[in-house]
Amino acid sequence: MFFALSLLSGCDKAGEPEQQELLLHGKTMGTTYNIKLYAPGEHLATLNLHGDIEQALKAVNQSMSTYIHDSEINQFNRLSAGEVMAISADFRTVTAESIRLGFSTKTLDVTMGPLIDLWGFGPDKRPTQRPTQAELDAMIANIGVDKLTLNEQGLAKSVDGLELSFSATAKGFGIDKVADLLERQGIANYMVEIGGEMRIAGHKPGNKAWVIAIEQPDAPKGERKIHRTIEPGSMGVATSGDYRIFYEMDGEVYTHLINPQTGMPIKHDLVSVTVLHPSAMTADGLATALTVMGTERAKAYAEANNLPVYLISKTPDGLKTYSSPAFKPYL
Repeated sequence: MFFALSLLSGCDKAGEPEQQELLLHGKTMGTTYNIKLYAPGEHLATLNLHGDIEQALKAVNQSMSTYIHDSEINQFNRLSAGEVMAISADFRTVTAESIRLGFSTKTLDVTMGPLIDLWGFGPDKRPTQRPTQAELDAMIANIGVDKLTLNEQGLAKSVDGLELSFSATAKGFGIDKVADLLERQGIANYMVEIGGEMRIAGHKPGNKAWVIAIEQPDAPKGERKIHRTIEPGSMGVATSGDYRIFYEMDGEVYTHLINPQTGMPIKHDLVSVTVLHPSAMTADGLATALTVMGTERAKAYAEANNLPVYLISKTPDGLKTYSSPAFKPYL
């Protein structure tokens, strides 16, 4: 989870128009959005930013929310195997990137919604007993991005019952949509946040950098503490961790992050992953995927792909951190 440090309005560089601060808030995707931007007041007066942003996010939700009965994603989820569904440009963008990340990481699988439900982290109540190995094996055999076909005609599935869930990428895509909207309207200095993930561009007045705080993963319940600050420049910023959503059953703790290869909730020492990427959608997906990998695999993947990644792991001696070579310039 991230939060921006206090920001000040005022004049920008000498000779440039005075920058006015604008704050926009609302609800979307079952969470909230917060936008902070700076632009000349006379320019802002000509725009209907809040209305345009609300409309853009409503369109993303209508396309990708599994909680809306007639959403685009639910129409696909009800489709039979072999049927091809024509899809919107936005849906295609998120599907294509989700498939790419699925093959690349092996730990992000947007078809594993039924597996998440089986473990009690979907809309249904949590289970009263652990799923059997036979149930897990049957589920694993019927999920996977390799069972999706995306082409010019649209999207199809190769097995009945296959369902999509963009919980790891849709929120980031919504951020990208808003950021792109702002840039088309001539806004160059902004911070867009939805549910803790962000995309940032430009700077604050006085040519000051945006400063973002990474949250302390072992802070006492109900408290928010700063672990450290970063200056991400113009980047999407996402975090993922296993310390917020979990339950206990029969003395075991089960986290909502599940390995699609084993069908099991993760159990390892990696508690927080921060990823920077020009696309908030890609950062969002990668943060989840690397958390599922665990510390050593996440390190290897980040270095092999030259990704700016910051990891926080639990050890017997307390928290241990790792910055990939590509992340160090942002510290």
